[in-house]
Amino acid sequence: MRRGFGGSPMQVILAQPRGFCAGVIRAIKIVHQALENYGTPVYVLHEIVHNRQVVEDLKHRGALFVESLEEVPSGAVTIFSAHGVSTAVVKEAGKRDLRVIDATCPLVTKVHLLAQQFSRQGFDVIIIGHAGHPEVEGTRGRVEGPVYVLSSPTEVHALRVEHPDRLAYVTQTTLSVDDTLEIIETLKERFDIQGPDLSNICYATQTRQDSVRRLAKLVDLLLVIGAHNSSNSNRLREVGRQRGVPAYLIEDEDDLNPAWFSDNSRVGITAGASAPEEMVQKVLKRLCTYGPCTIREMAGEREIMPFPQGPSLGP
Repeated sequence: MRRGFGGSPMQVILAQPRGFCAGVIRAIKIVHQALENYGTPVYVLHEIVHNRQVVEDLKHRGALFVESLEEVPSGAVTIFSAHGVSTAVVKEAGKRDLRVIDATCPLVTKVHLLAQQFSRQGFDVIIIGHAGHPEVEGTRGRVEGPVYVLSSPTEVHALRVEHPDRLAYVTQTTLSVDDTLEIIETLKERFDIQGPDLSNICYATQTRQDSVRRLAKLVDLLLVIGAHNSSNSNRLREVGRQRGVPAYLIEDEDDLNPAWFSDNSRVGITAGASAPEEMVQKVLKRLCTYGPCTIREMAGEREIMPFPQGPSLGP
């Protein structure tokens, strides 16, 4: 514990890039714009992004978050989250005459369209991702034919399919190229399989993991700011630990433990794609109450990949 220590200051290095990605920024703006245009209530199906602070802020502004369309009154303005939804949900919204705004990340939509294309061509579809994750379940629900979800090479070896010569795969966007590479290679060893090029992997996931790998060489402890149910935030913690650096996933400054730090700690900080920069600054402020600290940002290019601002309100 470093309170009152008077030696060398704690060195804090911020990852670059970190925090909000373009898809998250777009989704949050869509909710803000809907509240401004249509007033309250505006209903949001599931968390718009996986971050408690973001969700609470939108609640205070008047957004109502629901887990089922059955909770939404007929005709109400309803926003689909950045993770995407199944065809069944889209059809149900139509039957209930909901005024839908789709905040699905364009990269997720790209995966939906590709999976549907493979299915129409007669391929059974494999989704490389985590079963139960909202994005994976949304993609699964967009495909009419057979769908399998795999998250490890072991599951590839255990896979039994009806049409081994007619297989294609897509990937969960919040997995990086590195996350999926071994699974894809194992699939190709077992099957003659079709799949997308690397442009279908979310750029934000890969760049944030790459920055953590560089950061791990400079620090002796890593803090990842993000929600505990955020896939990409958990993976950032794993990447740090794989590099031999103690890594902790924290939601906010109250999760900090002074016992983690010594007088001359070199602390790296990154943030998941759903974590706002405001949370990073609050963590920094708390860290510097423990004693003297210096803060610098790691060299790295800032992301520039804007998406369209959002769809028009549906009928």
